[in-house]
Formats: sequence, C-alpha cells, structure tokens
Amino acid sequence: MSNQAKKDQTQELIKETAKHLFFVKGKFDATTQEIADEAGVNRTLINYYFRSRDNLMQIVFDEAQKVEQEKSKIIQNSSLPFKEKMSQFIEGSLSTSLQYPYLETYIVSQINKGNCHQKDIEEDDLKKMYEDIEKEMELGNIERMKPIQFILNMVSLLVFPSAIRPLLMENLMISDKEFDKIISERKEIILNILFKN
Repeated sequence: MSNQAKKDQTQELIKETAKHLFFVKGKFDATTQEIADEAGVNRTLINYYFRSRDNLMQIVFDEAQKVEQEKSKIIQNSSLPFKEKMSQFIEGSLSTSLQYPYLETYIVSQINKGNCHQKDIEEDDLKKMYEDIEKEMELGNIERMKPIQFILNMVSLLVFPSAIRPLLMENLMISDKEFDKIISERKEIILNILFKN
C-alpha cells in the first residue's frame, strides 16, 4: 500500500471514529485523546491530519449536514404524489436515526453554540410544500390545520424519540436493540397519524 493510501485510510478511520463517538454514542465532548484511543492511533496523528479537534469537528459537522440535506432533497422531488414523498422522507429520516441516533441532537447543539448552519431547504421549496399540504387538506387526506403545524407534527414524531433516546431507554427499561426495533416500526404509525387516508 502506498504512503498516500495509508494516509487516506488513517484519516478516514479518525473521521469515522469521531462520527461514531458523536452521532452513535452521543459523546459530543469526546477529547482528541478519546478519539485517538477509540481509533487505535496516536493522538498526534489527529493534529497532523486535521490540525485541531475543532477542525475535525467542523468536517464531521459538515458531513452530518450533508446527510440532512439528502433527506430534504426527497421532499423537493416534486414528481411523486405527496403522501409517497412524505413516506420516503420518513423512511430516510428513520434510517438516519437508526444509523446515527444522536445526529439531530448534535446538530441542534451546534446551532445553539452559534456554529454554522446552512439551510436544508430553500424558500421556494418550502412554499411549494405548504401548497401541497393545503391541497391534501382540501382533498380531505390531512386534518385541517396551518401547514406549519403539519410539519411540526411530522418532525416531532420523527425526531423526538431519538433526541431523548437515553432518557426513554432508561425510563421504559429498553435495550439499544429494542429501541432500534421500535424506531424501525414507526413509519406506518407516523403515516397513519399524519394522514387520514
């Protein structure tokens, strides 16, 4: 293996380890040393490849946002019927929650700190979505409410269980495996709550 390939591999390993600690284990304050230990590399390598912990965090954060933007693209794919679009969005969100249980919480914590956040959705797309929701209400497929309330309902049903995962696991006495199963079963439940037919 060439030196460059080895370097790329180590860099990738450090990044994936940081992602795992932040988004899978929820250890947002993991130190450079903890990341190095978990990755099985020398701590100086993190500074060598990423200059600083903050820089590594920024790279990982940008990648986290890409995951979010991919999900938003589903909503912007306007060729699908509205319920089908929402169904795909819900599926995408739930699978992200299973892969990275603490991703949303992490993004919120970064926004609260004033760290950069690009909007996931454009104003035109949002307007189009509100129109679609209004149309579905007129057709009787969705309960009448302000379109923003529909979005809040959907996002709450999707994100909230994962956002307070440790609390739920402790209070409801469920294991990681059981929690994952519960999350993966939520798609139909959420669709049935949001849509009348």
